[in-house]
Amino acid sequence: MSRIIGQVAATEKAPTTIDDFHFWTNKNRILSPFDVIKVEHISNSKEDNAKSITYGVIEEISHITDSSSYLSNFISSDFGDVNLEPNMHRIGMNFVKAKVIGNSENIYTPVLNGSKVSLATQDEISVALGIDKIDNKMPCGYLEMYEGEDKVKLPVFFNSQFLIGPEGAHLNISGISGLAAKTSYSMFLMRAIQEVSKTKNNEDVAFVFFNVKGRDLLAIDEKNDKLSETDKKIYNDLGLSGNPFENVSYYYPYSDDGKSKTFSYAQQEDINVQYDQNKAFKYKYIFEEDKENLDLLFANIDDSTGTMDSIINFIISGQGKFNSIRTWNDFKNEISEYASTGNNKSDKEITVTSWRKFKRVVSKGLNHSIFAGGVNPEKNEVRISQAVKQIKKNEVKVIDIAKLDQDTQAFVFGDVIRAIYDMKLGQDDRDEKDIPSKVVIFIDELNKYASNDVPKSSPILRQIIDIAERGRSLGIILFSVEQFKSAIHDRVKGNCSTHAFGRTNAIEISKGDYRFVPPVFKNMMTRLTQGEYIIEHPIFRSLLHIKFPREVYKQYKNG
Repeated sequence: MSRIIGQVAATEKAPTTIDDFHFWTNKNRILSPFDVIKVEHISNSKEDNAKSITYGVIEEISHITDSSSYLSNFISSDFGDVNLEPNMHRIGMNFVKAKVIGNSENIYTPVLNGSKVSLATQDEISVALGIDKIDNKMPCGYLEMYEGEDKVKLPVFFNSQFLIGPEGAHLNISGISGLAAKTSYSMFLMRAIQEVSKTKNNEDVAFVFFNVKGRDLLAIDEKNDKLSETDKKIYNDLGLSGNPFENVSYYYPYSDDGKSKTFSYAQQEDINVQYDQNKAFKYKYIFEEDKENLDLLFANIDDSTGTMDSIINFIISGQGKFNSIRTWNDFKNEISEYASTGNNKSDKEITVTSWRKFKRVVSKGLNHSIFAGGVNPEKNEVRISQAVKQIKKNEVKVIDIAKLDQDTQAFVFGDVIRAIYDMKLGQDDRDEKDIPSKVVIFIDELNKYASNDVPKSSPILRQIIDIAERGRSLGIILFSVEQFKSAIHDRVKGNCSTHAFGRTNAIEISKGDYRFVPPVFKNMMTRLTQGEYIIEHPIFRSLLHIKFPREVYKQYKNG
């Protein structure tokens, strides 16, 4: 039986409305924002004792007394004697504001003064939040409400069709570095997708992850031996095995000295074990095959006049001697010729100054051993775009770019995105039946590629916007992570159907992206701990404060 904790209070200055109401409760009653409560309400039923139930989510909690002012409190304590024991206690109570989120009979007339307010049962919480009849269940964590003997712990599920399509798609996660556990929550959700899609939803989903921080994602198929029994039970309660990712391949930047560790934070012995298991590869770029992606080197260069684009078209179309060039070195030498004083090779519309700017950017970008000669498959060497185009159903490809400079990271990222697009659009020889129906792309540090500061001419920004706006129809799903949501391009975050908010700072929550969040909820965002998120999903009737267990895969201490 539900515990009655108070009554609705409608006053002249604070009436109840169809959106919210206030109620009083005992000052010692422990309640928290996001807790669900229920109120007896009028009913359409002809039965005399029939009542409908209005559900509310607690937003604000205040404590008031019969004291008229702070000064009265001070005077009643013998003018500020903190050690004085008062002769009588002030009359006090807690005053709670709740937002209406539903009614059992869809009656949204304001609740009446004096109506009894009770804690909701576990089943009633599910009904109130709209999570009782979710189809295509995808675990997203669990919530806890109330304290002591009233405590409720409830698993929470997304509707996968609103997470990875076809009804809705794309996830955005934000929060400050270190404390928000953005990567951990992303991996929790994607491992759940891999497991549930394979065993229950009968969907074929593949994944492409970019490892951008240390060794974070370079052992996701190895079991976490330090997972606690409590976390194991949580996985079990959510219907998950607690096992790490399956069908994983790792791709490391090629090094011309033969040592992958030069351009990876992974230990060489770990990479060698992966080589022996045929799940690790070195990727490189070949001039003849990859010259058409030269524009990706200019992702962070403002080219408002289109001059750099004109030079790239000049090169790709094979004008001048560019048609006969076969290596990156010959290419750089030819660029130097065009950038030299007094050359008369180029089209008159492209000045020497423009060629020099082009040379500066290209020379810096191509100064890496991944821009190499041919590919030797016997040494586990691959072109990354070709490897991505061969991705199989339920497979995970982890692409390590953590130790590359920012411009080279952007080049690799843009190349992979294009490869996925080409694959989904059928621009290769693969049988359509063998192509995964959905490919989830995980991007950490989205601000590098899709912030408001990225030049509008950036080819990578255009790709990300295109994925956000029409990727759902193609089966290309974006899971993105950044520290500050307000810095991300509106067309990217605006097309995400699901949002997760980790711990952030007071400056960030003052931005327009958080204007729909109640003030107390916003303040809670500054106090969230690791393992906690506030999530928004189309199926839920309110923001939810959820928790999630630790990672199921091996953890490294970066350093």
